Amino acid sequence: MASSSLGVFRFEREPRTVAGMSSADRRVLVRLCRFSLRHRRLVVLFWLLVTAAGIASSGAAFKAFSDEYSVPGREGYETNAAITREFGNGGDSPPIVAVVTLPPGAKIGSPPVMRALTAVDERVAHAVPRVRLVSYASTLDSVFVSADGRTTFLLAYPKPGKFGQNPAAAKAVSAALRGVTVAGAPVRVTGFDALNSSSGSKGGLGILAEALLGGLGALVVLAFVFASLLAFVPLIVALISIMTSILLVWALTAVTPVSGIVGFLIALVGLGVAIDYSLLIVVRWREERAHGYDGDQAVVRAMATAGRAVIFSGTTAAIGLLALVALPVPFLRSVGYGGMVIPLVSVAVATTLLPVILSKLGRRLDWPHLRSDDRAGRFWTRWAELVVRRRWIAAPVAVAILGALVVGATSISLGPANGSPDTLSRQGDAKVALDALERSGIGAGVLSPIEILAPSGTAGQLAQRVQGIAGIDGATAPAAPAWHRTGTAIVDVLARTDSAATVRRVRSVAHEAGPEVRVGGSVAQNSDFDSAVYGNFPLMIGLIALLTFVLLARAFRSLLLPLKAVLLNVLSVGAAWGVVTLVWQKGYGSHLLWGIGAAGSIPSWLPVMMFAFLFGLSMDYEVFILARMREEYDATGSTDGAVVNGIGRTGRLVTSAALILFLSFVALSTAPSTQAKMIATGLGAGILIDATIIRALLVPAVVSLFGRWNWWLPRLPARLLRVKASPITAAS
Repeated sequence: MASSSLGVFRFEREPRTVAGMSSADRRVLVRLCRFSLRHRRLVVLFWLLVTAAGIASSGAAFKAFSDEYSVPGREGYETNAAITREFGNGGDSPPIVAVVTLPPGAKIGSPPVMRALTAVDERVAHAVPRVRLVSYASTLDSVFVSADGRTTFLLAYPKPGKFGQNPAAAKAVSAALRGVTVAGAPVRVTGFDALNSSSGSKGGLGILAEALLGGLGALVVLAFVFASLLAFVPLIVALISIMTSILLVWALTAVTPVSGIVGFLIALVGLGVAIDYSLLIVVRWREERAHGYDGDQAVVRAMATAGRAVIFSGTTAAIGLLALVALPVPFLRSVGYGGMVIPLVSVAVATTLLPVILSKLGRRLDWPHLRSDDRAGRFWTRWAELVVRRRWIAAPVAVAILGALVVGATSISLGPANGSPDTLSRQGDAKVALDALERSGIGAGVLSPIEILAPSGTAGQLAQRVQGIAGIDGATAPAAPAWHRTGTAIVDVLARTDSAATVRRVRSVAHEAGPEVRVGGSVAQNSDFDSAVYGNFPLMIGLIALLTFVLLARAFRSLLLPLKAVLLNVLSVGAAWGVVTLVWQKGYGSHLLWGIGAAGSIPSWLPVMMFAFLFGLSMDYEVFILARMREEYDATGSTDGAVVNGIGRTGRLVTSAALILFLSFVALSTAPSTQAKMIATGLGAGILIDATIIRALLVPAVVSLFGRWNWWLPRLPARLLRVKASPITAAS
């Protein structure tokens, strides 16, 4: 055995080529590992200082995140910006809605009722200064009264707060109207802010607490995987990676706005990714020790093999997020370049600090060492042998399951970015008021009116013209001064649905009234968001697929394996979309799990966000498995042997890593927000589908079916990729 002294360190036998790794790649990884081990004190000091700085700056970092949700250059956003600038409220900020249903016999136009309704208006105006308010009492417009004449409502636009919301104003209005009645009937307050405030939860755990809960779940899984104190090592790597990412993203906010969603990414996704990478390296280090290598030699061998898989995994995850920059929406772009920090930092920590930890403390932490890594796991080896023998059954079964879920995704309906009002709250006055609106036939459309900015002289006539549009219940052009500024006025249009077709019809009529007439409101801005994002979505998918294919073609020295990896990842995301559609849009399980009924639609931003997250995260498992299969094939020349040994070696690792990420998303689902539960459902289901149906069933079956063609790389593409060609041989 070679000496473990770094000064004279040599391999007695070079590590087997992993995933087609070139000798140049191997030398770079070995040099990096040797550098870290040679300068271990400097490496440890650097990461400790960066982590301390990240902890110290975490509060400022979260405060620096942007709440901007804009679609620059689009009519909806530009109109909303103009409305907010001129009037100080409204636009894409939803109104507070006060609702009252009169008892039988009471008439909406009777003097006592009118006096009471006027008093309600005055109380609301007093509770929220400079509010823009409209109601039946202020306009005598029948658009504010249900067909049976018993239910009426008012709209009050407060000054927008963070993320366009103002829950404090909603609470102030609720307090002002508490105990107030009209003809003996109570006045209740609803609207998006009120519904969110009465979600039936005390506020959830919070991002950092959710990350802590996910970390505790991860510790349980890691304790099972290692059966030793090494279970704490991936958590240490995760803590350092998260704090460093927070520090870097905080620095990024000084240059460009970064969405608050990045904070969620860092705390929860970062936890899973950092643990995944360190888990792969530590497992490989234990395997090398079980094969007779010790000290720094075992560390370097682990880095020369598993380290490369980590680098490619982190790069593909970063590509999945960075591809969001292809979309013309600033907050999604910020998630792209802010989110890519997380996997790259995790790779840096795993490839520099982790070798030092294993070198200095690994042997002592690997206690009591109840499980040996000398051989592949028996369960996963037997499972892989079964899949290879029954590959003609396994592949169609997996495709059928995934196909059914993808078919479910074809019926997905994109709804408001702030969610369906019916799913925001399960109880409380806000929910009761919303139900009253829906029972009366007025509907939930009044919670998000379309707002038209028009010249003051044409506002009344424009309101009459848009009332006849299909899907529109009515429109109003109040004469109150709060609705007029510098020659312009606002017309509120109450739509029955929030569909893009309705917005287009309103815009068509509004634009006929003159070029200076513009259409805004949250529904219009959401329609513009859908057009901007999903009109460019194929470009984003193509960019991710191309970059990932090139990267993995070099990693696996194959054309078929990266093509299969890209296609299966797209299929995996499609299946996750199907789960979200079935569970939340159609309600198959949402009430059973969370007591929330079918939403009828999915927030417009959720599918694209799921794609960006899941494509990169799922590729981790693909790289882990195929890298080991390539290594085994290079050593044996047998495809079936590579499948069995590859799954046998990585099955427990991939399952454990997926379970850790799944637990992180379970922690996220404890948040009171229905949208948080939706994205937790989508990401959690996507991870489980990917780790089980795809990686444990479909991947080994398909690789076995394609045999020697899996490893084919002709000379020309090999020369372009700067790797050794891999011609087809008679081996299978």
